This record gives sequence, C-alpha cells and structure tokens, in this order.
Amino acid sequence: MPTNILMPALSPTMEEGTLTKWMVKEGDEVRSGDVIAEIETDKATMEVEAVEEGKIIKILVPEGSENVKVNAVIAVIAEDGEDVSAPATPAPKVEAKAAPQPDAKAEAVAPVSAPTPRTTSSDKRLFATPLARRIASDKGIDLAAITGSGPRGRIIKADVEAAKPGSKPASVASAPLASGSAIDPRAFYAPDSYDEVPLDNMRKTIARRLTQAMQEIPHFYLSIDCELDELLKVRKMLNAQASEGIKLSVNDFLIRAAALALAKVPDANVSFAGTALLKHKYSDIGIAVAIDGGLITPIIRQAESKGLAEISAEAKSLAERARNKKLKPSEFEGGSFSISNLGMFGIDNFTAVINPPQAAILAVGRGVERPVVKAGKLEVATMMTVTMSCDHRAIDGALGASFLQAFKAYVEYPPSMLL
Repeated sequence: MPTNILMPALSPTMEEGTLTKWMVKEGDEVRSGDVIAEIETDKATMEVEAVEEGKIIKILVPEGSENVKVNAVIAVIAEDGEDVSAPATPAPKVEAKAAPQPDAKAEAVAPVSAPTPRTTSSDKRLFATPLARRIASDKGIDLAAITGSGPRGRIIKADVEAAKPGSKPASVASAPLASGSAIDPRAFYAPDSYDEVPLDNMRKTIARRLTQAMQEIPHFYLSIDCELDELLKVRKMLNAQASEGIKLSVNDFLIRAAALALAKVPDANVSFAGTALLKHKYSDIGIAVAIDGGLITPIIRQAESKGLAEISAEAKSLAERARNKKLKPSEFEGGSFSISNLGMFGIDNFTAVINPPQAAILAVGRGVERPVVKAGKLEVATMMTVTMSCDHRAIDGALGASFLQAFKAYVEYPPSMLL
C-alpha cells in the first residue's frame, strides 16, 4: 500500500515550517537517503531525505507553501507493484527525515490537501475606540454588527450611540495577534501612513518565545564592571604570536571566562524544571548572533574544556552558518547559559531576555576608558559593564553575584584562564 511522507519535526520546538522546494516531482523514483525537499523553519533551511524506496505518486503540498504543520502529509510514495488506488498506509515511523537530525519522530496522519488561506466572518478584526467599546458593553451592543465610520473603518462613539441595543456583545478584544499582543496598533494609524511587513517564521517564533519568557520567568538583574586592560594586552600578544588564520576576539575571552565561572560556581549552571533543578555537567555557552530578520543563539558545547583558539574557530563557524541558516538543531537547541554582546555597536549596558530552557544570560556592553580610583589615585582604565539576567526560580541574588565575581576575576586576570 502507498505510504505517506509527513512534514517532519526538525527540532523539539518546531510546530510548522515552509516547504521551500521540492527536489523531486510526481513519477520520480527515489531511494532511501535521497534528498526530496527543502524545508525552512524559524531557525534554518534543511534538507529532507526519503526513508523509503519507491515512486512519488502524489505531491500534496506545493513548494513555497508556508505554515505547513508538523505531521501533515506532504506527499505519497508507493513501491513498484503496489496498488496506488489503495489508501496510503499511515506507518508508525518517520516517513521523512531531516538530514541533520535523522532521529526526528512524527506520527502519520490522514492525507490532506495543500493548505489554502481562507477567511471567515470570525476572522474579522474589530477596530474600535476604548470609549466606543465601553458604551457598547453598557448598552449590550454587538460591535461586530456595527460599521465603523472612523479612520480605516474604526468604530467610534457616534457609531455605537446610533446603533440599537441587541444581543449580548461579542468580546471587545481584537483578534489575537501573532506576537501575543492584546492591542492591534493598526487601529491607531491611518492606513496610508505605514507599510505592513508580514512576519516570517523566525520573527513569529521570536515574538512568541520572548513573550512567554517574560511572562513565565521571574527575571532579576545584576551588573558588575570589569577592567579590560590586561585582557586587551594578552589578546594583542596572543594574536601577534598566533598561527595564520587565528584571530582572537574579546568575545572569545568572555566565552571562556563564563564557562570557567560556571565550572567554579556550578549551582549557577542550572535550568528550572518545575519540580526540580537540572544541574548541568558542562558549560554549554550560547552566543547571540544577529541574522536577517532576527537572531539565533548557537551553542559552544563544553566550552570549559576548550582553549581560546578552539573557541574562536568554533564561534566563527557557528556564526557564519547561522547567518546562512545552515545550523543543525543540535547546534542551537538547549545550552546552559548565553552571552549577548552589543559592545561592538557602541552600547554601554543593557539587559537581555533569558532564553528558555536556560536560567541566565549575560548582556555585555562595550569597553570604554573611564576614570577609576586605584590605591587612592585617579587613573584611566578600560572598563566594561556586564549585566546578568537571572531566573529567580533557579538563581538567587547571592548565587548570581558569586558567578559574576568569578567571571570578573577571570576577565581581569586572563592568565588564570590557563590554569
């Protein structure tokens, strides 16, 4: 019997994706391991391989289709001699897999046609002034039955006062937005005063996850100043002596310092898991990388066991593949701690949002010369402010401060990173 090819889950958090390109067409013979399609998630563009041999007898989701749900049937395959008129078999195994993540699992579902956009009356957004909404609620008027006379069809006070009381009013909230916002800003601006840019999958995911993070994680913040002069001297010396192709950045030192600080203060290397804390055995450091349309946080695994040159090379490779959307899910999922550095943009200090399932993130500002007092004398030193965002369910103030003290010690005396 024919077998369904399903939209695979390419990462634990993937809910839907864009089928960007078919590498086969109906009638083509395929073998296990052949690349049959490219799928774009919110983080990367990945190849999908066939795990069955046979002929592609039907493509159900055309290339370019967006918001294709995980486990939706995207094509049907049949082996030679099979009765193609019979229903496709919903085999209880992966019918398509991502090349970088061959163990992705999906359950079969009944065949579906390509998704097509549709609009119903329930999809209609209601734009109304707060006063109009209050009057409608008081008079028992359904806003959905009113045609607004304000800008862009917005319902105003006069529209509601002219309407007759009717059945119980519909919910006064606008249709939910992709970002989770309860307020639709379109109601406040003339339609010719802006250009509307639809959110891509990455920006939708960023909006959803950051909203969730701020709502569910009790953030608190700790800041500390670190002197960079010794680190800058060591960096200059190492780069002068390094092999061709190796150029250490300040961020490489910070990654190493954070990894060692987590090893020294292991109680800060945790994730909150509801009824337990997960104490991580390794310092898996995520590095925030800005890419077109958003950002991603690839992870340097077991950074505490890697030298500066290895960290530098790995960070450059991850950042390049992140910008090209070529990361594997295993390279950006999880992690135990993150660093976001905006110093190169001239930012002195800022706070960052924790990236679940992690419990902390370090926001790094620029190094700048400032007046400091040393042994009672006024001097000039290159100072950098870092701010740690902590999940108060997992890390309290004293613990976060202990981590920052260890981090500061490594940054201000880089030779200690070699011990």
